[in-house]
Amino acid sequence: MNIVDYDRALYYTHRSQWDNLLILMVRTKDDMLSKRIERLLHAYHFSHDYSVIERNLYSLLRYIDHANDVGKQTELDDHHAYIYMT
Repeated sequence: MNIVDYDRALYYTHRSQWDNLLILMVRTKDDMLSKRIERLLHAYHFSHDYSVIERNLYSLLRYIDHANDVGKQTELDDHHAYIYMT
């Protein structure tokens, strides 16, 4: 899990930097993040219904939020395990 990818996805989405988001989609190791970016970009470029774009955007943002929470919890657990072992 690379938390930097989630931060970049959030930044690129917020700034509407679709080219950088596409590059991130290709380079990330997280298949779920890649798929959600793909769905958002496809909806943004080809959908005429704003609710489809909005739904895909919120799906991406919810996943980023979830992944960041899991990543922070994992880091905290690793830190506590290290302290306990020393």
